[in-house]
Amino acid sequence: MEHERESVEEDVAPHVIVVDDDPRLRRLLQRYLFEHGFRVSVAASAAETRQTLEGIQPDAMVLDVTMPGENGLELTRALRDEGQELPILLLTARGEPADRITGLEAGADDYLGKPFEPRELLLRLKAHLRRHQPAPATDNLRIVRLGDKEFDPVRLILSGPNGTIHLTGGEAALLSVLARRPNDVFSREEIAKALDMAEIGERAVDVQVTRLRRRIEPDPKEPRYLHTIRGRGYVLKPGL
Repeated sequence: MEHERESVEEDVAPHVIVVDDDPRLRRLLQRYLFEHGFRVSVAASAAETRQTLEGIQPDAMVLDVTMPGENGLELTRALRDEGQELPILLLTARGEPADRITGLEAGADDYLGKPFEPRELLLRLKAHLRRHQPAPATDNLRIVRLGDKEFDPVRLILSGPNGTIHLTGGEAALLSVLARRPNDVFSREEIAKALDMAEIGERAVDVQVTRLRRRIEPDPKEPRYLHTIRGRGYVLKPGL
C-alpha cells in the first residue's frame, strides 16, 4: 500500500482510495488527484483495499473492475453488503452500456471506460462528492415519511425503527431528487440528468430505482411509495 496525504488541508481535503492492479495507473491517478486537492490512498487488490479500509474511511473510491482474484464488481457488492456508503466509480476496459448497467446493479455509482481522460474522472468524482454532501438547510425541504421509515433530505439520512438505513451515494441522490417534489412525476430523462447519468442512459435510472425500492418498500415487487407511471416516469408518494 502507498499513501499520499496533503498536510495543510488534512482536515478538509476529500480522501479518495484508488484501487487498481496496474502500478503505472495507480501512480498517475495518485499524482493527478493529489495535485488537484485530494488526499489519496492506493491499493493493488481487494485484499489491500480491505486492509486500508480498516484504518481510514475515504470519501470516495475509484475501483478497477478487472483485477485478479476478487474483482471490482465482487468487491463492490461485498462493500455494499457490509454497509459501505461511499461513492464508488468503476474503471474498466469494457465500456459497453450493458457492462455499465452490470456495474450499477452491483452497487457502483458511476462507470468510466478505459482509456479515459483524468480530467473527466476528476469532474465525475467532484460531482459525486457534491451529491453525497448534505443539502443546505431550507424551509422547503421537509422530512419525508415512508411508512415506518423517514428520509431527511437535508442530512440525506434514511432511518427506520432500528436506526439508520444505509444508502449508497446513488440511492441517496435519487431519493433526494424525488423527495424534493413528492407526488410529482419525474421522467427518466429528468432523473438521469439530475443524477448525471444521461450518458449511461435511462436504463441506469431503472437500476437505481430498483435498488432504492429494496431500501424503502415493505415489498419491492409491490411498491407502496415509489411508483412507476407507465409512459411517464417515477413518482414518490409519501405516506403511512
